[in-house]
Amino acid sequence: MRTLITGGAGFIGSHLCERFLAEGHEVVAVDNMITGDLANLDHLRTNPRFRFIGHDISNSLKVKEKLDNVLHFASPASPVDYLEHPIPTLKVGALGTHNTLGLAKTHGARYLLASTSEVYGDPLEHPQKESYWGNVNPIGVRGCYDEAKRFAESITMAYHRAHGVNTHIIRIFNTYGERMRLNDGRVLPNFMYQALMGEPLTVYGKGDQTRSFQYVSDLVEGIWRLLPIDYHEPVNLGNPAEITILEFAEEIRKLAGSTSEIVYRPIPQDDPKVRQPDITRARQLLGWEPKVGRDEGLKRTMDFFRRKLGK
Repeated sequence: MRTLITGGAGFIGSHLCERFLAEGHEVVAVDNMITGDLANLDHLRTNPRFRFIGHDISNSLKVKEKLDNVLHFASPASPVDYLEHPIPTLKVGALGTHNTLGLAKTHGARYLLASTSEVYGDPLEHPQKESYWGNVNPIGVRGCYDEAKRFAESITMAYHRAHGVNTHIIRIFNTYGERMRLNDGRVLPNFMYQALMGEPLTVYGKGDQTRSFQYVSDLVEGIWRLLPIDYHEPVNLGNPAEITILEFAEEIRKLAGSTSEIVYRPIPQDDPKVRQPDITRARQLLGWEPKVGRDEGLKRTMDFFRRKLGK
């Protein structure tokens, strides 16, 4: 089996490369390095079944070797990144999805789109089921990411219906683990970096907004289980354990043994007030649910950041 993974040098993409190699696949990783890091792939580069292609998948890509699976994970994924790169974010969601669907169609490959819980926007339904259409501001500052992913889902379903491509869609809720970037801009690396460096922990608004965090190995397992299944509508993959941002800051501070104060800043535009997946579909379809608790996952991730910072 040969699997192509776009965004392969990214946080989640590198873990997928690792898993598919471990399962005996040949893996072709594609990344333009706008937010990726080749260091994430260093331990895989000597594997003869691994190949890296430096390429922006928003531009057409031809692969001579037969592909069995195409996984599209290329995209800036944190607010810091997609606010800095709004047009590349829109292009990789639209043109990149079109190009990778074309690859899957040409090769008769299975296709999996990495979508996001951000398609739900600032949700009016809680927890969020896959049947919920969302509450998204298309012209807001976050619209470049939210709408790129909503379009990506739409064209993926169009390719399935019009061309019979064997497509799959996952909606990823907040995911964390080793190989996250320290300057990622998302709440978990922000808090961990600030706590380890003795800086104030920055909480936006009152900190009463909620998030649900899943460890990266649980996400990878859900993807692995979904790919061979004959199911084409979106599937939520996330951990339903919900926590407020303020409570989360306290957890990180305690784990780091930090005395950093908590400071409050104005809440960003269109920041979701709640985020919690309904994973009934994943449980029934895949027999999947998260296995790594937040205590254990945060400890592993904190240890990774300590090594990165020499703390």
